[in-house]
Amino acid sequence: MPSTDSILRYPGGKSQLSKYVAHLIKKNDSSRTYIEPFAGGFGIALYLLFNGQVDRIVMNDYDPSIFAVWYAVLNKTEDLVSLIDRTNVTLAEWCKQRSIHEEFHTQPQSLENAFSTLFLNRTNVSGIIQGGPIGGQSQAGKYKINCRFNKETLKNKIRRIADNKNRIILNNLDAKEFIRTELPKYDSKDTFIFFDPPYFKQGRNLYLSFPSNEEHRILAEEIVDLTDYKWITTYDYEEEILNLYYPYVQSFEYSLRYSANQKKMAREYLFASKLTEIDSYGNVDLTKI
Repeated sequence: MPSTDSILRYPGGKSQLSKYVAHLIKKNDSSRTYIEPFAGGFGIALYLLFNGQVDRIVMNDYDPSIFAVWYAVLNKTEDLVSLIDRTNVTLAEWCKQRSIHEEFHTQPQSLENAFSTLFLNRTNVSGIIQGGPIGGQSQAGKYKINCRFNKETLKNKIRRIADNKNRIILNNLDAKEFIRTELPKYDSKDTFIFFDPPYFKQGRNLYLSFPSNEEHRILAEEIVDLTDYKWITTYDYEEEILNLYYPYVQSFEYSLRYSANQKKMAREYLFASKLTEIDSYGNVDLTKI
């Protein structure tokens, strides 16, 4: 499965769209550069890179904790691997890492921030950093705190990603600033962008950093104005979001399976630039709005 390329777990993670995005990139001849201004788990980008679909990937995440993880993977690889090796995955360690995260979470290049974020992501329910541990405080649940923390698998993933760091460009910018200052550096003719902002309604419950309603509006204006670029944007199924994009760009509904406390199918919106040839493909069944 494509999702195995990432070291981070995300509720509503879009890795299941990997083959669909690869399909769009091929149809639009945009295999030079792939960009995620809200990188998060970075699963689709890694899938595309490892499968030879694109030459390079550009990731950006404004959240200092998420950025810290990827910064450590690329720049402090063996330090991060060593921490994984020597750390016991227990409830006592979970309490320790939660305290470390509270102290270092604003430091984007901190190894302490990176490891505590990774640890909490792998040991918390649905990977939600501010959530509780898998199995609960009593560890009486069916699954225990260490069930998503396979050390060898994590170490192998980290080293594989680091081995490709010359093809990965990393940024820690607000998405609007990224669009204005970094995006112009990439040729629109062979660049494909996937905007996956935090959920409009549930963002504050799932993510450490999330835009306000006004920031969602400003972001939509910035994205819609990118008429020269090939891009898609996905969002939760909320009328306020639809009103920001429709009828200015191509607008669709589709269903996505995600897990946050319970697995279920949920409708989402997908918006696309006019330059993108877009249709249903594989497990993605689009309905035109």
